[in-house]
Amino acid sequence: MRNALKSTSVLLTAGLALTLTACGSSGSSSSGSSADAPLTVIASPTPHAQILDYVQKNLADKAGLKLNVKVVTDYVTPNTAVQDGSADANYFQHVPYLEDFNKKHGTDIVSVETVHLEPLGLYSKKVKNAGELAAGATVGIPNDATNEGRALKLLADNNVITLKSGVGTAATPADVTGNPKNLKWKELDAAQLPRSLADLDAAVINGNYALDSGLKPATDAILLEKAAGNPYANILAVKKGKENDPRVQKLAQLLHSAEVKNYIDTTFKGSVVAAF
Repeated sequence: MRNALKSTSVLLTAGLALTLTACGSSGSSSSGSSADAPLTVIASPTPHAQILDYVQKNLADKAGLKLNVKVVTDYVTPNTAVQDGSADANYFQHVPYLEDFNKKHGTDIVSVETVHLEPLGLYSKKVKNAGELAAGATVGIPNDATNEGRALKLLADNNVITLKSGVGTAATPADVTGNPKNLKWKELDAAQLPRSLADLDAAVINGNYALDSGLKPATDAILLEKAAGNPYANILAVKKGKENDPRVQKLAQLLHSAEVKNYIDTTFKGSVVAAF
């Protein structure tokens, strides 16, 4: 999550910036504030934009909501665009990442509602279970602060490694106290992990990037996070002060509808789980 993807993300980010600028009047942001103006939401492709697309095509018109969905693949643009007002909301992150981003970048973005969970999983093209990992195997993990600790906790929860007592999801490789297989860590941008899987013995991959790459978390992961009590549900987020924008509230209600829950359940079959 820490860095934008390399060339592809730079192009996407630049294109998004140009698009948002072109949509607005001179000297103003593209996002409107009137109740009947389109609500611009930036989202990751899968499953966030897919869910928003369902809302846009099936629920928004009846609710009197105009949606303008912008898709990006990096984890920086959505928050910077919401902070500078070039977008009204984003849908791509969980609260621990948002809190870390606000702290590091001086932004004041807040959660409106939780929507879904994408279970983090361990994947491999070389072994069928974690116990088959060879001594000295190289395991890819996300390099951003929140998901790196989350990845290590997944391995610790499944007795692959042990972590320093009390470190929880703030863990880094330096906090690994027990490593029976002497696993080696390859810290990579979260979006790069699926593309690097063939060169690694295994990798812990975020659910959205697993889905984007054709992996099915519910069936392909050799270890998968449990949904119960999981703090990493993905959220609809806005700049502080916009939580009560009637368009934002309308979208939040639609995202919590029975129709959206059914769509998530039937479309993703356990690889994405409704968090409401």
